[in-house]
Amino acid sequence: MPLPCWRPNLDSLHGYAPRADAVRAACPRSHLLPSFLTSVFARAHLRRAISDVYSYLKDILMRPRPRAVVLPLLLGVAMAQTPTSVELFRNPSLPLEQRVDDLVSKLTLDEKIAMVGQVQPAVPRLGIKAFTNFTEGLHGLGWVWGGSVTATTFPQSVGLGETWDPEILRQVGSVEGYEARVYFKKYGGARVGLVIRAPNVDLARDPRWGRTEESFGEDAYFVGKMSVGLIQGLQGDDPKYLLSASTMKHFLANSNEDGRTSSSSDFDERNLREYYLVPFRMGIEDGRAQSFMASYNAVNKIPDTVSPLIRDIVEKEWKFDGMVSTDAGSLPNLTRQFHFYSDLASAVAGCVKAGISVFLDPYSEPLKDAIEKKLVTEADIERNIRGNLRMRMRLGEFDPLEMSPYNNIAGTEEPWYGEKNKALARKATQESIVLLKNSGGLLPLDKSKLHSVAVIGPFADSVLVDWYAGMPPYTVTPLEGIRNKVGPNVRVRYAPDDNNRSASNLAAESDIAIVFVGNHPTCNAQFGRCALPTEGKEAVDRKSIDLDPGQLELIRRVNEANAKTIVVLISSFPYAINWAQQNIPAILHMAHSSQEEGNALADVLFGDYNPAGRLVATWVRSLDDLPPMMDYNIRDGRTYMYFNGQPLYPFGFGLSYTTFEYSNLRTSADSVNAAGEIVVSVDVKNTGSRAGDEVAQMYVKHLDSAVERPLKELRGFQQIALAARD
Repeated sequence: MPLPCWRPNLDSLHGYAPRADAVRAACPRSHLLPSFLTSVFARAHLRRAISDVYSYLKDILMRPRPRAVVLPLLLGVAMAQTPTSVELFRNPSLPLEQRVDDLVSKLTLDEKIAMVGQVQPAVPRLGIKAFTNFTEGLHGLGWVWGGSVTATTFPQSVGLGETWDPEILRQVGSVEGYEARVYFKKYGGARVGLVIRAPNVDLARDPRWGRTEESFGEDAYFVGKMSVGLIQGLQGDDPKYLLSASTMKHFLANSNEDGRTSSSSDFDERNLREYYLVPFRMGIEDGRAQSFMASYNAVNKIPDTVSPLIRDIVEKEWKFDGMVSTDAGSLPNLTRQFHFYSDLASAVAGCVKAGISVFLDPYSEPLKDAIEKKLVTEADIERNIRGNLRMRMRLGEFDPLEMSPYNNIAGTEEPWYGEKNKALARKATQESIVLLKNSGGLLPLDKSKLHSVAVIGPFADSVLVDWYAGMPPYTVTPLEGIRNKVGPNVRVRYAPDDNNRSASNLAAESDIAIVFVGNHPTCNAQFGRCALPTEGKEAVDRKSIDLDPGQLELIRRVNEANAKTIVVLISSFPYAINWAQQNIPAILHMAHSSQEEGNALADVLFGDYNPAGRLVATWVRSLDDLPPMMDYNIRDGRTYMYFNGQPLYPFGFGLSYTTFEYSNLRTSADSVNAAGEIVVSVDVKNTGSRAGDEVAQMYVKHLDSAVERPLKELRGFQQIALAARD
């Protein structure tokens, strides 16, 4: 009888299509093996497949046959099943660009088009799994496909910024990247992807901006340094593989919410180079961020989704080679809001030409239409998806599992419940708390001398998560934290408001009154809506920076009842709390959302942690101190660098329970070297009786400049832990 042949279903070969012609030539249809062998030979375990074939042959070839007849068949099977013989993109020893070249060459046009989607479908014939980049993560894992997941939850970004500690942001990012890996393994990549949309490196140039909570602050250098810390944590420290991939957002000059889908941020080249580009450049050059998201707005009348800056500066000058995504809604906005293009085919072509490699909107049909109309070519798409594939290869997707240390993660871990993550959340929250006033040394409180504490206000018994947050594994409210701290021997009572004078009377009956005021991070309303002019969020800018009148009246009444009143402002934004600053003896600021909010705050109130947080924006006294919202020229009085007025609290401000002394300021040379560098040193001493952390801040100024320069510029900072009298 003729020797049986194996003729596989070519669609199931998972990338072995180059063998198809040889299979057809060697195997006439009359000599095919049974269909079950198709699946046998498609299995990854070659040894088992050969064994199955051998058993089959033994059963049907009853007559003795020369071994040489069977052996060539088995060798042929082995050759057909060896991926390294054809799949260069899976060979980790090859240069990255060679691997990318190989994979791109294997993709069909439709597969290439699918590679620029937010969720990139699987390519079964190449053994490539589906890939998603929909994972939010500004201060812990947030939104993912199908809703939020449980994750370690840290303070909002503005709070993380107020730590002035890039190292703790690196640790926060590391926790977040690890937890993303756990969920990635648990759900097979279907719900939680490894491309995390964080940090937001936009600059908080105006306190009315609704997304101030997402930013690390107003200073470009500072935001860049803090962003690099988070990026490095997210991406891990393995020399070859990424823990996760950071997506910085939103490029570029995006700090107004009202009208953002059609507005233009207009400014000159100096604003561009000296301010708006700085944190993105630092994130790419120093942090090696793998991707970034283009913003809704335009810059100088050109929508950022089709900005020439992506090619001309980010790629050419900074040598960026990763993924660039639109924001959701940006593609149709090009025709509906900006009227920059007449149709979607032209719009999607403009995006591709500009460097966009991932669309968060339906794009496939317009892109195919653009190809048919010759507005873009297949080569244009290939150029862009290369960045996506580089990133995926750096994540280890196509390498043997044993090579990446992150593949040891089983997917059954629950690190968000672990003591290590709890401790880090508490530490980050402690560092984020800013002591704004402490008249007469009212703080820290001595619980051994207290009999009663009145806890008052609408934010005292809740931990409010913001728009993109995940689900904290637990929360500790300020009320709970205070009760836990003082124990059963101190009476702690709570009043949310002064209805029927409950708050006033409670304050009068207590040794200390602590009033919690601020904003609701989602305005307690649907997307795009805020009932109070003092509040804001994504899609809504604030119309006022004053404290809500009802909350201010609550503070006044409590203070009248008890002169030992402490105000804790839990807010996403700066507030013009002028009356409180003049009349309340002690004021603290902290951001929302930390799972350890109450414990960390109690640590500061009762002196177990000496506050070291510093403000990351200029807190002005009035809207009259601000230029018009859409004035993007920072030289028009924006930020501490150009503001000539007297702020309520300056950028970098924050008090301590101890005092510090600076001396012996010195430089390494009389002038900067050819690279523009000089080393500046100073001695710092803790002159108080308590241990504490100081944040040393170095500012520079240009002397006798021919053009207008900042009053001062931050060019270095470092958190220093000093023992008492050290």
